Amino acid sequence: MTQILKQDGKTIIKTGSRIDTMNAVQFEKDIEPALADGGVDLEMDCEELAYMASSGLRVIQKTMRTVMQQKGKFKITNVNPEIYKVLQMTGFTKFMTVEKKK
Repeated sequence: MTQILKQDGKTIIKTGSRIDTMNAVQFEKDIEPALADGGVDLEMDCEELAYMASSGLRVIQKTMRTVMQQKGKFKITNVNPEIYKVLQMTGFTKFMTVEKKK
């Protein structure tokens, strides 16, 4: 389940355990209010994320573009090694900040 929190001037999106074909559209709808603020400092917390399909990658890329167009900041945090590997192989780590789970 997606959660949106406001903390220290930034918006944190907690992803839940999966972003796949079945829930990517709902995930995108869930995070739309966070993007409506404009110029937002957005962190996508993937601590619970265990699986992400290509539809999840699309949502992340679209979210990052929206935030950057609004002159905001975007980063992905608490990424497990398997998902980090996917983000690295697809080139996401070259154009956005991705932090591994500690």
